[in-house]
Amino acid sequence: MKKIFLLVLLFVTGINLFSQEKTYELINNMPVFYQEIKKSLTWPMAWGNSSIKDFAKWRIIARNKLDSCLLPVPPATQDYEMQIMDREQRNGYEALKIVFNLTAWSRVPAYLLIPEGKGPFPAIVMLHDHGAHFSIGKEKMVKPFEVSEEVMNDANEWSIGCYDGQYTGDYFAANGYVILAIDALFWNERGRKEGVDYDGQQALASNLLQMGMNWCGVITYDDIRSVDFLASLPQVNKECIGSLGFSMGAHRSWMLSAMTDKIKAGAAICWMNTTEYLMTLTNNQNRGGASYSMLIPGIRNFMDYPHVASIACPKPMLFFNGAYDKLFPVKGTEDAFGIMRNVWESQQAEDKLVTKVWESPHFFSKEMQIETLKFFDKYLK
Repeated sequence: MKKIFLLVLLFVTGINLFSQEKTYELINNMPVFYQEIKKSLTWPMAWGNSSIKDFAKWRIIARNKLDSCLLPVPPATQDYEMQIMDREQRNGYEALKIVFNLTAWSRVPAYLLIPEGKGPFPAIVMLHDHGAHFSIGKEKMVKPFEVSEEVMNDANEWSIGCYDGQYTGDYFAANGYVILAIDALFWNERGRKEGVDYDGQQALASNLLQMGMNWCGVITYDDIRSVDFLASLPQVNKECIGSLGFSMGAHRSWMLSAMTDKIKAGAAICWMNTTEYLMTLTNNQNRGGASYSMLIPGIRNFMDYPHVASIACPKPMLFFNGAYDKLFPVKGTEDAFGIMRNVWESQQAEDKLVTKVWESPHFFSKEMQIETLKFFDKYLK
């Protein structure tokens, strides 16, 4: 009877026992307990934390763990069946439009740039950025030809906005490198039949997850298969292949360098940080969107971003970031660089790791490109 009386009293008086309780558990799309989640991440498989003290053995096991989080992926092809669709002679190199079987499921267009002279030449896979800009992909890295005026203008504007008005692929080809650039899944000629749509990337990521795959795994293995294809070409010195990318392309580059030793040197421009500084209430990462293309299910329970990139050790690696990059807090970048330096130093390979914070925003300037070229010339030529 007392309980019934109390309920009636509450109803009549309008007293709400819960009025002083919090009425939400999310803020800026983050759980209010996100700091507790981050504290629970101990990175047990990171070099130095792992019980494995032999670096060569650790590297194999860490790579296998990363691989298991990326899998399954589209099956490899047995025959590339490359076709040259068009060609254009440029200053010191030839630009080819090709198509080839990237996987058993995907036949893709690409740009292949081949220097003049007698090969085989060193080579670089050019990995385009995200930029929330999907109408072009490989054209961000290589100047297109025999395309519509709309595509040409799109590519030129993007090269100015992100690459200081210089097509990075063409710059390296003119300096003696074979260049391969493909579209990542969802960009340009590998995009949506229905046309460009920002929200479509989240639907794609969700659909792949529901079928047991993940978008980052597909992108990473597409990049691995593109390196395999590049190594098969007679014009390429397969012992001298590098990877280079800006923004999401940087993430692709250090992932590729960690996953395959066919990459002998890698450069990552404007994508390195730690979970501590990326998972906040204000960082771009907490919005989802672009992040879906770089999410690896479960890997944060084992390694953070710089730990994964350290699987590339002891090969030569270059990491540039900008002090005024709004996407990557400089303190997190410096912490990540410090973690990686400790790994390379532990293997007496500190001279092969280049890390630098530039007085710049999220941008790959001509000056940065010159230093990156010198880095590759040192290790691939």
